[in-house]
Amino acid sequence: MLGSALRTAFFSPGRSDFTCWARISGSRRQIGVAQREQRGRSAPAACRMIEEGEARQTEESSEARGRVAVDLADLSPFTWDPATGAVNWDARLKAIWGLPPDAPVDLIAWRSAVHPNDRHRVEEALAQCRDPAGDGVYSIEHRVIGLGDGVERRIAMRGRTRFEDGRPTGFVGVGLEIAEPKADEATGRANDQALRRFAEQSAHVLWLADLGNGRRTYLNLALREVWGLPQEALASIESWLGTIHPDDRDSVSRSIERAAEGHVAVLEYRILRPSDRTVRRIRDTFFPIRGEAGGIRHVGGIAEDVTGRSGARIYVVDEGAASRRAWLRVLQPAGYDVQVFASAAVFVEIAGSLRSGCVILDIEAAGPESLTVVKAIKAAGLTLPVLVIGRSHGDIGYGVRAMKAGAVDYLEKPWQPTALLTAVSSALAELREDADRSQAKDDAKLRIGGLSIREREVLEGLLAGGTNKSIGRALGLSPRTVEIHRAHVMEALGVRTLSEAVLMATRAGVQPTVGL
Repeated sequence: MLGSALRTAFFSPGRSDFTCWARISGSRRQIGVAQREQRGRSAPAACRMIEEGEARQTEESSEARGRVAVDLADLSPFTWDPATGAVNWDARLKAIWGLPPDAPVDLIAWRSAVHPNDRHRVEEALAQCRDPAGDGVYSIEHRVIGLGDGVERRIAMRGRTRFEDGRPTGFVGVGLEIAEPKADEATGRANDQALRRFAEQSAHVLWLADLGNGRRTYLNLALREVWGLPQEALASIESWLGTIHPDDRDSVSRSIERAAEGHVAVLEYRILRPSDRTVRRIRDTFFPIRGEAGGIRHVGGIAEDVTGRSGARIYVVDEGAASRRAWLRVLQPAGYDVQVFASAAVFVEIAGSLRSGCVILDIEAAGPESLTVVKAIKAAGLTLPVLVIGRSHGDIGYGVRAMKAGAVDYLEKPWQPTALLTAVSSALAELREDADRSQAKDDAKLRIGGLSIREREVLEGLLAGGTNKSIGRALGLSPRTVEIHRAHVMEALGVRTLSEAVLMATRAGVQPTVGL
């Protein structure tokens, strides 16, 4: 056939001592009619013949070289099905995750070993590579905490998603463990000195504790500014717990226990500064320090004074990359610190470690479990008011259900920037008012706790509406003595009027004298 290629395979004897199967292909060259008439013959054909054995050996050799290259570079090829979540890893990649070679692996295991501080970046990268509007590339370096051995490792992962009809249908990638560089002794000493200088200049309290003997083995100079005490005054875990508000001591003790078990814990608690008897709010990150054998005897922490924080941070939960960029274009110019989450499940998992702020939840992107997210945040008592965004499609009860679940407000899509900023500002203002009320309550309890028994009785009488004479009669005191105690109460509470004293006593939960 003119201009077509012909392929066939035939058995051909070669030399007397050698035979082989060969594959031949050919095609006619296209020439004009005038050229054929001039030549007086049909068009010439171009042929190519190759021994099949040689071709197969070439393919096998190429695959073998690829496998050798992968092994020499310590690469771990893997696949992932974005539709079903199924993953296929080799033994080397499982070892990085702290798993034995025969351990089953799924997407939950993949995500759960990612270091908590890197989890948000990984979720962002996974969401982007599944987005048909992007290039499908997954490229990230992050830390992994082994599921079986608890060892922290660093890994670089590269891959690309395959799309069909706008849907992700497959993913192929490779992983490579990144070895920590070994510094020489001089560099190590320089790094230690630089780290110590940094620690001493830090505004946060950096601390280390030995769980074996209960001693705090390191405290930086910021302790004097935040706690109002020198380092030697809090040299033990017990003395440190003694400065923590009684209502928060159990939570702090549990956070230390979690760190001892290998977990990172973030907690906000209150301290009673011994130097001036004021209440300060502390945000502390507790983390384990593993020994060479993998055991945990020491824990550390980074304590930040967050008293009076305005809570001007916004958490956006939205699976769509394009819509997340739209949120940033509106919120960041308004001066808000914005953190985005591509997964509602990931947000709920770490919500307890986030500082106060407003949550913007796209109820459509979060899926059918979105209201469960709102309920979970409310049930946990977190200072994270949720603003729900969605489409009601004419259902007038849609927003009502969101508010009943715990949302502070509901906005209909498509939302307007002005309406969004107004709703966010309102949620944050309410958050600040709650913080102020809580601070005032803590201060009132602290001041009233410093009263003597007799002064407390006089205050309870005043709260019941008693006069100096009626309170004195109830307590067996003269009106003049009651007046002296009353003056001491006003001075201790830092108030000038009786109404201010009554308001502070009410905040602190003081009950009036019965039957006065």
